Amino acid sequence: MKICAQKKGNILYIRLVGELDEHNAALARKEADRLADENAQIERAVFDLSEVSFMDSTGIGFLIGRYKKFHRYGVPVSVTNPSVATDRILCMSGIYTLMSKI
Repeated sequence: MKICAQKKGNILYIRLVGELDEHNAALARKEADRLADENAQIERAVFDLSEVSFMDSTGIGFLIGRYKKFHRYGVPVSVTNPSVATDRILCMSGIYTLMSKI
């Protein structure tokens, strides 16, 4: 799992690359939490899932945890570009009630 971050204006884009599963979640959590702490003043955080090749329930837990982390700073979270399979998992999980899909 690789995480790339880029700020555009007052929005932080966090691109996830690879498999978001139990094996990779700890490293992804650590890096995403660091980004949240360093960018607490942003207007929005957007997780770009275009290069996520696999996601299981651990990935859903990762997204919910980062939602909670950013929420403590008052920063809304969105996801963008999920694959059809990832989008189906996210829809079934109900995660779109917490974060929007853009």
